[in-house]
Amino acid sequence: MKETSHMPPPDACHCTMCRKHSGHYFASTDVPRNRLTVHGEDKVSWYQSSEKVRRGFCATCGSSLFFDPPHRDWIGVAMGAFDTPTQTRLHIHIFVAYKGDYYDIADGLPQHEG
Repeated sequence: MKETSHMPPPDACHCTMCRKHSGHYFASTDVPRNRLTVHGEDKVSWYQSSEKVRRGFCATCGSSLFFDPPHRDWIGVAMGAFDTPTQTRLHIHIFVAYKGDYYDIADGLPQHEG
């Protein structure tokens, strides 16, 4: 993906589902649905990970791409999906009460338990 305009700062979600989806914590930016265009949408596969959220990944390479709560007006786009520099920085850690025991969060950013 290419980022062509300012995007909201990403968060890092440490919940169990995000860790399983990404293999670590999931860093994503919340993009208004009406501002997102996906080229190659036919290559995106969806997994309904809970009653309220589905997750999108590339059916060709398996990359984690989206965190999609359809009842919201935004969709989370994985930071690793961007090909070019994003001109943004991580701003918060969420669901840190569920983080893995194999790493520490030591970047000084705000941390929220839930």
